Amino acid sequence: MLAAMSNTDLIQVLDAADAMPAVARLRARSYELLDLQEGAGVLDVGCGAGRAVGELAERGARATGVDLSEEMIAVARERWPQADFRVGDACDLPLGDGAVAGYRADKVFHLLADAAKALAEARRVLAPGGRAVLIGQDWDTLVIDSDDPALTRTIVHARADLLPDPRAARRYRNLLLDAGFEDVAVEVHTAVFTDVTMAPLLVRHAAAVRAAGAITAEQETAWVSEQTERARAHRMFLALPIFVASGGLPRA
Repeated sequence: MLAAMSNTDLIQVLDAADAMPAVARLRARSYELLDLQEGAGVLDVGCGAGRAVGELAERGARATGVDLSEEMIAVARERWPQADFRVGDACDLPLGDGAVAGYRADKVFHLLADAAKALAEARRVLAPGGRAVLIGQDWDTLVIDSDDPALTRTIVHARADLLPDPRAARRYRNLLLDAGFEDVAVEVHTAVFTDVTMAPLLVRHAAAVRAAGAITAEQETAWVSEQTERARAHRMFLALPIFVASGGLPRA
């Protein structure tokens, strides 16, 4: 059984990552790829605590955030009280046809059972000429330095297999093309973590795969101890290749 991360823990991890300069630059790049005009509507799907919605609004967009979690939406509304946040499903968005000029989904598609359905819904809410930007990591390609590479490989792949669509990011380009988007482009931005910032993520990875029966409790303890000590000594090495895909719909 998958070890769940509470929304409180998840927000803490995301806040720590979002504060990093490289992650902030990646968000800014995603906004550039949306290519929004002043006052244009944009939807951030899986908005979490709302940082991207707030930043897009500061750039002059009419930003709306949608998330499946009522708790996340409550936090977002508290942090960004002037913004528009709604509880909703990526495959059943609470917007009308052609309501926005931009669609953004960051770290979302690996959690969806039907990526094609989500992109069909993205196309529905986008106006002609609207643009979509998808961001996320391929969960099979986490790079982690360890004294036990075989065990690390087992943990990475076993954790990936617990997700609905762990390899969605490598399919972004084809998913966009299949949904009718044009001029589809893909960029890769690699985030590197060497300290305690992402240590909780690795602890959760190990706990999840141990709970699923992929490793023993002894293996979990040994691996977590090594990674925790590496993090404390600033000797951890976790690299996440982040895929950014963008495309536009034909103009009417």
